[in-house]
Amino acid sequence: MKAGVLFSGGKDSALAAVLLSRDYDVELNTFVFSPGQEAMTAQNAAQILGFPWKKRVFEEGFLEKIADMVVACGYPNEAICEVHRHAVTSLCREYPVVADGTRMDDRVPVLSRDEVRSLQDRTGCSYVRPLLGYGWREVDRLAARNFIIAVGETGTIGNGDYERWIREALRNRGLDIVSFFPRDHQQSVVLAQAPEAGVNEYE
Repeated sequence: MKAGVLFSGGKDSALAAVLLSRDYDVELNTFVFSPGQEAMTAQNAAQILGFPWKKRVFEEGFLEKIADMVVACGYPNEAICEVHRHAVTSLCREYPVVADGTRMDDRVPVLSRDEVRSLQDRTGCSYVRPLLGYGWREVDRLAARNFIIAVGETGTIGNGDYERWIREALRNRGLDIVSFFPRDHQQSVVLAQAPEAGVNEYE
């Protein structure tokens, strides 16, 4: 059975894809807001992992609506959750199983239990979160065991995370993103498989 995984190219979504691949035929999906926006870093990470990859494009005008939400709220949380909700719902129309790299201690983007139930009832799709029982320490340990990664501030690392494009849209309006987003928010991108990937460290 196919599982469509939301994929930024970072360690969380990469680790979720690896865990799912034991039981599903994984396909990675990276969303952008316009056809001209590149997603090469995410595509390269997908190639490293060895899973099929698709670039998906949100409908025209969606980024402006999201930027409006950020400005109206004064912070990005609700807007990022809306983008994530939109992406998950879109994939649920195509795949019987949809997944992401949401962790136990994530606050954004996260769908509530009621939203997940409603989504599954409406679409007949199973929405799964392989890392939901893992905190950040364990995710980092497992990611380090499986991948070589680069870490950098959001917007500079070049991965396929939604926030990168939202920040750019606000900059294009002449707005100071520091007034909306926290400073020094770090993200990751997968550069290679770790040499010891798949080795049982307890043997």
